[in-house]
Amino acid sequence: MKAVRYVLIAIVALIVLAVAAVAIAMAVINPNDYKPQIEKAVEDATNLDLVLQGDIGWSFIPLGLELNSVEASLEGDRFVALEQLVAQIDFWSLIAMAPRVNTFVLDGLDARLEVDEQGNGNWTRIMPEKAAGEAAAETAGTQDEQAQEDQGAGGEPLNFNVENVQISNAQVHYTDKSTGQSVTLENFTVNASNITLGSEFPLEIGFRVATTQPTFEVDGSVSARLAANEALNEFAVSGLNAVFDMTGEPFGGKEVTAELGGSAKANLENETANLSGFTASLANLNLSTDLNVSGFGDKPTLSGKVSIAEFSLKDLLNNLGQPAVETSDPDVLEAIAFSTNIGGPAGKVELTDLTIKLDDTTFNGSGSYNLADTGVVFRLQGDQLNADRYLPPEAEEGAANADSETTSAEGQQTAGNGAPETDLLPLETLRSLLLDIDLGLGQLIVSNLTINEIKASTTAKNGLLKVDEFSGKLYEGSFGANVTIDARSDNPKWTIGSDVTNVQTLPLLTDLAEVDMLAGGANLKVNATTTGNRISALRGNADGQISFNLAKGEFRRMNLTRMACQGIALVNQDELTTTDWGTSTPFNDMRGTLDINGNTLNNTDLVAALAGMRLEGNGTVDMAQSQLDYEVGLRVVGEIHRDNACRVTEYVENAVIPVECRGNFAEDPAGLCSFDGSRFRDTLKTIAENAAKAKAREEVDKAKTKAEEKVKEKVQEQIGDKLKGLFN
Repeated sequence: MKAVRYVLIAIVALIVLAVAAVAIAMAVINPNDYKPQIEKAVEDATNLDLVLQGDIGWSFIPLGLELNSVEASLEGDRFVALEQLVAQIDFWSLIAMAPRVNTFVLDGLDARLEVDEQGNGNWTRIMPEKAAGEAAAETAGTQDEQAQEDQGAGGEPLNFNVENVQISNAQVHYTDKSTGQSVTLENFTVNASNITLGSEFPLEIGFRVATTQPTFEVDGSVSARLAANEALNEFAVSGLNAVFDMTGEPFGGKEVTAELGGSAKANLENETANLSGFTASLANLNLSTDLNVSGFGDKPTLSGKVSIAEFSLKDLLNNLGQPAVETSDPDVLEAIAFSTNIGGPAGKVELTDLTIKLDDTTFNGSGSYNLADTGVVFRLQGDQLNADRYLPPEAEEGAANADSETTSAEGQQTAGNGAPETDLLPLETLRSLLLDIDLGLGQLIVSNLTINEIKASTTAKNGLLKVDEFSGKLYEGSFGANVTIDARSDNPKWTIGSDVTNVQTLPLLTDLAEVDMLAGGANLKVNATTTGNRISALRGNADGQISFNLAKGEFRRMNLTRMACQGIALVNQDELTTTDWGTSTPFNDMRGTLDINGNTLNNTDLVAALAGMRLEGNGTVDMAQSQLDYEVGLRVVGEIHRDNACRVTEYVENAVIPVECRGNFAEDPAGLCSFDGSRFRDTLKTIAENAAKAKAREEVDKAKTKAEEKVKEKVQEQIGDKLKGLFN
């Protein structure tokens, strides 16, 4: 026991002697006397020129070092400088292997980082270039040191604490001559106290960042309470309040404020993290969330909720200095909101109770995102949406004419706004999509059309996009369509099919294009294919067929009966006396087939039943030029009109009264059709043939009557003679 006691006394004595020696050395030795040696040692070991302008001070209790007015230059230019550095560590805490930093002060740091035109940073030139053997030896030594550190990493946690940290007036200038970019960090401040592992401590940060390309400035301030365990694998932030005031070119020179708040925790060992009461705002946009994450690998598990409070998009764009969105209705984009619950198994993010609000429209549903294959699934049902309210205002007539589709002097196809025609689909993006989307909408108003009970189902996989169903109810009828886009090649293939049942054309055309020339229940079947990725190509390569039928309809603002009667009156060599012909022509069961050949629709079998007539026609429709070229015949099959000049004689029956329909159907549909005098000679030929046949029949009838009369007379004579003989 005495031996142990003596050993302990010896150890204590040695410590006391060491402390006394250090204290005496600090009291006797003035570090400022060694400035030249320190400066030379740095210059010998590096390419830096060190200048120690201020005093160097140190202290024993607490053990500390103080540097003042230090500057290091690199190749004649300032590289780094500082006004003051103070580092003080409690001496006895070092003895106890629980280091305690009393104070760390860094004031006036000024660092200059620069990249030359070749992309080389000046910091890479701090150390002199070494021979290959020295570099290899240094690398091996570094690896050995790293291995030793890794082996010792499993030791006891370090008991570390700091009483006070102060960084003030720090600035870093970064210049990249290869890009012209310049970034400045200035007014950087940090204040923290009572930093102890295992307990909370306060932290305050302030800074200003400015860039030149684009010109952009951020003044930021962050305050929070932080905590970390002794093993440094669990961290927490509470009471976060971060404010960033931004201005510059991205915001049109306006000042924009962004804020963050809430609490967060992370455990690196358990791979868990959570956000609690977390909020983020940008101008008038406010997001809030409570979110838990389990697993930091490829298949994390998420749970929580996210919501964006109702905001005005127009106000947001204005606050961010962005161009305004011009809409036909100035009151839209004023109430947008979003909320959802987040959950799902590992590796999959599922959204439930999803609600999206757009002004008067609300969508409800669910969705999911698979992290492994980036598959997206959405199921959304909306109530009603007036899409016309969100369209740009109608352009002035002069501007509209200027924006019409043109072809440049070089022959390059241009779009409606005068810009060169561009691709419709991003093919590479489409090939990577994995989608399964079902969308429903109670009512949609678009292009002034009202569509009800819309259902849309879309899938995409490996570059094959399918709209399996697009259906709804439209003007007392219904429609259904399906589209397949095969984007696996650079010349995508389109397949389109559609069925329309009993859609009333009069209100549809009136609402769509203010055209009221046709009424009736339309039935259509469309089967078409095309290829390409631009509008002009899709039109030019279109191929297929459209069959149509209109039951119990009428041509409005067009009286075909009057046109037919004009021709009949000419045949009858009479004049029409009727003045009130009306403005429409009823018909039954107008049907036909349109063969699609690029921009041209060909029709050879147009037929319809009119009062006393049968409409027959053929022609073409040029969709590119909006031109109609039709020859229509009105075949007389019965009485047409009560006007005496329009009487149907045996000469007129089965004759065809010609009508032509030609012109731009986008301009004046009502003026397209008129009596075709050039083809009327064919009608006269038919009438002449009918007259000749009638005259021939008349001559035959006369000869027959005359023969019958002669036979009758001869019979009567013979009978009379016999009667006379009988009485004699």
